[in-house]
Amino acid sequence: MQIYMVGGAVRDRLLGRPVNDHDWVVVGARPEDMLARGFVPVGRDFPVFLHPETHEEYALARTERKSGRGYRGFVVQTSPDVTLEEDLSRRDLTINAIASCADSLGAGAIFDPYGGARDLERRVLRHVTDAFREDPVRILRVARFAARFADFAVAPETLQLMREMVQAGEADHLVAERVWQELSRGLMEDQPTRMFDVLRDCGALAVVLPELDRLWGVPQRAEYHPEVDTGVHVMMVLNMAARLSAPLAVRFACLVHDLGKGTTPTDMLPRHIGHEQRSARLLKDLCERLRVPVDCRELADVVAREHGNIHKSGELGTGALVRLLERCDAIRKPERFDHILLACECDARGRLGFEDAPYPQRPRLLAALAAVLDVATAPIAAAAAARGLQGAQVGAQIHQARVRAVAEALAT
Repeated sequence: MQIYMVGGAVRDRLLGRPVNDHDWVVVGARPEDMLARGFVPVGRDFPVFLHPETHEEYALARTERKSGRGYRGFVVQTSPDVTLEEDLSRRDLTINAIASCADSLGAGAIFDPYGGARDLERRVLRHVTDAFREDPVRILRVARFAARFADFAVAPETLQLMREMVQAGEADHLVAERVWQELSRGLMEDQPTRMFDVLRDCGALAVVLPELDRLWGVPQRAEYHPEVDTGVHVMMVLNMAARLSAPLAVRFACLVHDLGKGTTPTDMLPRHIGHEQRSARLLKDLCERLRVPVDCRELADVVAREHGNIHKSGELGTGALVRLLERCDAIRKPERFDHILLACECDARGRLGFEDAPYPQRPRLLAALAAVLDVATAPIAAAAAARGLQGAQVGAQIHQARVRAVAEALAT
């Protein structure tokens, strides 16, 4: 039995990047051999075991044979006779198909039958073998790695293979969980827009996110958007979110806040009247299709509906400001409202020439919210009840108290 470190841990070590997780492959062993050494089985589709002390994953060397559509359409074979080279051949990219002896810390003791180290030096993302085309998730993974390794280029032959997979309908069989998993990881990279550049180049974006794909080529009013193209604007907004180290929910909201502009009637362009509500409707369908987590979908919904009002909040009176806070559910969820404002700031600064512009709406609205939160509602409700007021009448009294508090706060 021989044990090798494989995949991302070897790649990142060769690049001089931090290694957070280790993947191990075991050659020449059977499941009963692993059990005899105290390993704990956890694999459902193929034999994977947890180390009894480190709890890291150890997988038996395996081969795969395509048996159907999608990433689950495989027959997996494990055997002591499967070689390390055969195991590495089923991996997606050459830079992930490098192995190292388990007891070696040096870069010289690597096993690299597919030229992954050379591609690391040349900054190239290249598929290992033609078996790449058998798993459509690999299209998403290549795009995600393009976002992670911003100075790497996708090899022309790999990009062509991805296009052929999309044309053959392989991307149609991607399941929601895997799409969201790769999408969410890509959004959190330093240059997340590269993920969408690659997906557009191979045609996969029109399959997995058609609502987003249709934004390219849609014009906007140049006086507000010097970059004009809506798709370009959305990518600038996403880049700003990465620049400001925004969390995932904010980045997702930035990605989908303008979906409604893709359905603006052509005779209305370049104006986009009512696009906020159209964005919210499209977003609802998208989130259900991809099973987007609740925190991400709720934040994105508010940003889609209210970003225009938040941008114009400097022109609003105190009553309208309080109503805006109430629509955003800011009083119940002030931390989420801060994230909503961050997404709106990214939207405002994600425009050509506005990248370093201030966004005074954010501190003003946060000051208004602080004033609202300082209002003690229980005494107001008790006083209103003593006067015989009920229900909406009590709410109106509280609303007016909040309006007065905001007026006083903004005056100072």
